[in-house]
Amino acid sequence: MNRNPPPGWHLHPQLADDTHPVAHLGLSDLVLMDDANHPWLILVPRVAEATELVDLDAVQQAELMREIAVTSRALQAVFKPFKLNVAALGNLVPQLHVHVIARFQDDIAWPRPVWGNAAASAYLPEELVRRVRLLQAELGA
Repeated sequence: MNRNPPPGWHLHPQLADDTHPVAHLGLSDLVLMDDANHPWLILVPRVAEATELVDLDAVQQAELMREIAVTSRALQAVFKPFKLNVAALGNLVPQLHVHVIARFQDDIAWPRPVWGNAAASAYLPEELVRRVRLLQAELGA
């Protein structure tokens, strides 16, 4: 992933520490949050200095929305969630990124937001590989 990022762009160190690569999309890097409690993907547009959605031009905004839809459909197809949560918060990590989280009525945080409700549970190596491969297959990556 990030074979040829644009000048001035890099994945924020906190995102790099907390995630695993899944796919290199047209605009964004797609990463998996290292929290086995939830199927949780994050799109990170490769746009230097972007911290807000309005920092993207109209074409980039449209592409990000398309990538959110593709990512959402992949989560639906693979995990059959009750609900999808999509959010661009960035309070602790200023780099623009969008969370797409599959939610279930029996998940550890339901019906509350996933943030701050339960400690993250790191993936076991074999489960991480399995989950990434499933997502890549669904995405055609």
